Amino acid sequence: MIRDDAAEALGRAEFFDICDDEQRRMLAFAGDVRHFDPDAVLYQAGDMPQGAFVLLEGTLKAKPEGPGAGKPYAISEPGSVVSAMALILSKPRPVTVTAVTDTRTLFVPRTAFLKLVQQSPELAQRAVARVERELGDYLGALEPAHRKMKADEGG
Repeated sequence: MIRDDAAEALGRAEFFDICDDEQRRMLAFAGDVRHFDPDAVLYQAGDMPQGAFVLLEGTLKAKPEGPGAGKPYAISEPGSVVSAMALILSKPRPVTVTAVTDTRTLFVPRTAFLKLVQQSPELAQRAVARVERELGDYLGALEPAHRKMKADEGG
């Protein structure tokens, strides 16, 4: 029953729409449900998470850290994916994520996701397209700030 709930949560999670139902069931089986008390840290800025968290219930706070860090923000929508890029890259995260309320997540290990990608060229293509689209959206959002900075510099 818990695995069915986890697979259903992955079905609601936007990043995992690149997976078919069977792939989501396999990731749910490989993952584990984790409970966090209020103020518990999922991971700190500078950590390299070994996978992604899918919010099942509760509220999280993400606090960007380092130069040019933005404002903290809340994550409370069930199915939200925290650190989706950690499914693909082993790279330190620039954000500290903590529980605000009693929180349950499904942790999806990078090793399980990469194994599925290696077994399915179609999934690999969809994953690449998703990452390219998300990076394009991110860079597009930065463009107005870049233009404003150039204008302020007189260039």
